[in-house]
Amino acid sequence: MGVNDIEASRRFYDALLGTLGMKPGVYNHNGVAGRFFYRSPTGSFGIAKPLNGAPATQGNGSAIEFSMESTEQADAFHAAGVANGGTTCVDPPGWRDGSVGKLYLTHLRDPDANKLCALFRPPKVGLIPY
Repeated sequence: MGVNDIEASRRFYDALLGTLGMKPGVYNHNGVAGRFFYRSPTGSFGIAKPLNGAPATQGNGSAIEFSMESTEQADAFHAAGVANGGTTCVDPPGWRDGSVGKLYLTHLRDPDANKLCALFRPPKVGLIPY
């Protein structure tokens, strides 16, 4: 994800992704201002200043969603983001009814206004695992 202030974004994402059990970002020099990678068993996420030197801009209509294990984890994710330079957007954290059933969502913007979503989908009741 493109960012303009690598240190402010590193602090934001270290705190935010720490709520998911991810370790602080690992620095990787890219010839301009460096970048940080966050890795987990299920994926990777990176932040960097644009290589072309132009300002980073957020995508209109785009959002990155992170799967949560509980509503408490989603709330902790959101709170860590707000405490570290993020801002709440869309609606406050809470349950939403949608075409795919009930979802617990939190939305926030990072210090560069990139939109992030924490999503918890409750398990289906009555399903028997095989």
